[in-house]
Amino acid sequence: MKRAWWKEQVVYQIYPRSFCDSNGDGIGDLNGIRSRLDYLQALGVRILWLSPIYRSPNDDNGYDIADYQAIMEDFGTMEDFDALLADVHARGMRLVMDLVVNHTSDEHPWFVESRSSRDNPKRDFYIWREGKADGTPPTNWGGCFSGSAWERDEGSGMYYLHFFSKKQPDLNWENPAVRDAVFDMMTWWCEKGIDGFRMDVISMISKPQEPWTDAPTYGGLYGSSEVTCNGPRVHEFLQEMNRRVLSRYDLMTVGETAGVTIEEAKRYANVDGTELNMVFQFEHVGLDAGPDGKWCTKRISIPALKANLSRWQQELEGKAWNSLFFCNHDQPRVASRLGDQSPRSAKCIATALHLMQGTPYVYQGEELGMTNYPFTSLEEFRDIESLNAFRELTQAGLREPEELFRAIAYKSRDNARTPMQWDDTENAGFTTGTPWIAVNPNYRTINANAEQADPDSVWHYYRKLIALRQDSPWSDVVVYGHYALLAPEDEAVFAFTRTLEERKLLIVCNLSAERRTFRVPEEVVWTRSDQILGNMDGTLEREMSLAPWQAGVWSL
Repeated sequence: MKRAWWKEQVVYQIYPRSFCDSNGDGIGDLNGIRSRLDYLQALGVRILWLSPIYRSPNDDNGYDIADYQAIMEDFGTMEDFDALLADVHARGMRLVMDLVVNHTSDEHPWFVESRSSRDNPKRDFYIWREGKADGTPPTNWGGCFSGSAWERDEGSGMYYLHFFSKKQPDLNWENPAVRDAVFDMMTWWCEKGIDGFRMDVISMISKPQEPWTDAPTYGGLYGSSEVTCNGPRVHEFLQEMNRRVLSRYDLMTVGETAGVTIEEAKRYANVDGTELNMVFQFEHVGLDAGPDGKWCTKRISIPALKANLSRWQQELEGKAWNSLFFCNHDQPRVASRLGDQSPRSAKCIATALHLMQGTPYVYQGEELGMTNYPFTSLEEFRDIESLNAFRELTQAGLREPEELFRAIAYKSRDNARTPMQWDDTENAGFTTGTPWIAVNPNYRTINANAEQADPDSVWHYYRKLIALRQDSPWSDVVVYGHYALLAPEDEAVFAFTRTLEERKLLIVCNLSAERRTFRVPEEVVWTRSDQILGNMDGTLEREMSLAPWQAGVWSL
């Protein structure tokens, strides 16, 4: 298997608004990130991914960009960014930027020009269509944040397409001038010295070939997914991006590919390197969806989770590279979603994730075992998706308010966006001002300062996990070893082996709050075994009694 630095390192995602505030305005910023680089270096992560920091009116927390080559005032200045990049590189780390080019803000100069008249040169930078004869939108396509994917512009009487907020009009990638402008902007950042791109909803940049027709479904997690994802020219566009920009630099690239299948992933992240290095797939974090979609309190089935992750492990091996994640800025906290919010469950879940083949992603606070926020009222939410869903589903009489509130409190993106918990002082050391979103009240016990001082903490366990992958005698096995699932039908235990030539690791994780008996299958043989990592001491036996949330890694 071809070696690459981005396969062998661990990525840490920073959500700048919630990471660290340096000036007391209640909003995290670039200088706040700079002040915490020693913390990240001590954790051992070597790649930092920043969620968007570009100038934005902030309708969707920075994913609505008004200027790709300027910094949002809340976060600082371009000089602050240059200093951050230099400080990251000085510590031997790399910096990956968020690339949001399916859409812009409606306040971007391109869209301001585009909507100014039907014959403006920038008109075709976006997707404009006449409505139907009855005055309804061009198609029934629904958006990802609920409602129609079309918005009527009073100035021209035409509709523009927006698969997200109406303040996020979709770019028209069919127009070569759009691609030229995007590639020029990407090159500008690469020349600054950044180390890669995480590409937001990149599987949505190619729209269906016309004539357009109504979709079988309306809205949902990916909008009208039959028309939003993996369009007819998406691979052509990415190959052009690769030729013109990506292949000219030593970069890490990962695409957020909503609706991706394994066969499509093999094309996006092919081993020939003609498109991207890897993709994010979301099947495993959709396993707790209900009949009505995302908004429910269902728990993920462990056998279903094992089957899904194993299928991606097995079918991509040697053909494409996996991304390993449970948490990000769009997902609730895994310690609450899959675990029981205890430190041991956080360690157990992390063991299973990090020991598979692929590049692991740590979302800020995950290394502390941060949990979901205990929401009690709608006023506590900031997320446009959550607020829209509550309003529209209750007003339409589709969901009872009390039941829907519980589901949104469990699944809301705001769970990931509460401030990073640095210490037990007011506002968890995040800000000296009033935080833009409330701090989780459990910060007095779950915080970086306390966990760095406790050798048995979640933080120290993550540090060992990261070191096992990056700086240990077993690194090659962890990164490149063959994955094989054991006991697929077991209701609670996630066990698998990693094998590279004659070297083998056995990983056993009891993903439940109950003691479980687990029999190691007969095909796993050993003459001696050493536990090289675990969240408690454990001896490898053919039949094992596993404590709740016990995890262990043994060399065979």
